[in-house]
Amino acid sequence: MADSLDSPLRDPRGRKSRHALYASIEEALLELKHIGGLPSPVEAQDIWGDIWYVEAHNSTAIEGNTLILKEVKLLLSEGRAIGNKQLADYLDVQGYGEAAQWVYRQAIEPPWTASTGILLTLTEVREVHWRILDSRWKVAPHEDVTPKEQPGNFRRHNIHPFPEGMAPPPWTEIDSTMHDWVKKVCAGPTPGRPVLEVVADWFAEFERIHPFLDGNGRTGRLLTNLVLIRLGYPPAIVYKRQREKYLTALRKADAGAPGPLGEFLARAVLDTLYRFIVPAMAGPHRLVPLAALADDALSQLALREAAERNRLKAHRNDKGQWLSTRYWVDEYKNNRYARTKEAHGPAKLQVP
Repeated sequence: MADSLDSPLRDPRGRKSRHALYASIEEALLELKHIGGLPSPVEAQDIWGDIWYVEAHNSTAIEGNTLILKEVKLLLSEGRAIGNKQLADYLDVQGYGEAAQWVYRQAIEPPWTASTGILLTLTEVREVHWRILDSRWKVAPHEDVTPKEQPGNFRRHNIHPFPEGMAPPPWTEIDSTMHDWVKKVCAGPTPGRPVLEVVADWFAEFERIHPFLDGNGRTGRLLTNLVLIRLGYPPAIVYKRQREKYLTALRKADAGAPGPLGEFLARAVLDTLYRFIVPAMAGPHRLVPLAALADDALSQLALREAAERNRLKAHRNDKGQWLSTRYWVDEYKNNRYARTKEAHGPAKLQVP
């Protein structure tokens, strides 16, 4: 899946080029199919629960929410609001969390099936927006909202051009524009183009349409994940720390260059795959990429260095990618600590 560091398929910073990255994802998806494909929320509550907490925290934080991850977990898992934050912050996270959970179920479980060929409906677009904002707007509605612009309903305001110059269509065109947009998504990925780049195109166009008075970013990110999962990809989490990079890629897509946003989504999809899904689904003796075995104690770079020095049992495939197992990594950790203790020797008594 990955290429060696001296591969011509890498950019000057040592990362894989965009097209090599797209190829890696397709190979990773084939590997995922070998271990059963994406698990359903019912089959793997822990996996989807972890994705749920992290996504709800980061997607709302991008919009200015102040809850930390621990507060988000307790709020979504137990309904407990700890801390001293504004009520609106708790309602934002609660609404997004409910919408995300609905998206995961809707994307994988019936009534949707791949045989229908319908990737998205206008009803689902409205449903996601309603779930995100309904509880918040009951307490603190948008200052410009009218009775016809409640959550789930398209805006009836014109929006001033954004700082970059992009102007959303007038509100009178939203209904027809959104019907056309959903129809384009349902036509599926364009043959010959990388799937993630096509999805980036769709997502950027949704943002340009800006169909709702508020909540377009959160709604767009969840709709993107709904479509990604239905196409067989893991969901993409946009982390708060990536906000500027994400917005820059979005602006480039608005200007007709979806490549950077496609690459951003690709890296986010791979991160979800390696961080949450593969480690949980693969048994302790299954060979998986080092990225799926990295943790706070040992980074991917540290594992690769250990593999290259023959300190970690690992296999290098014909594309230069290092693979190992959870069992071997645990064995390496235990031996590593034992060697460290031996190197320092036993503690010496201080003789007065």
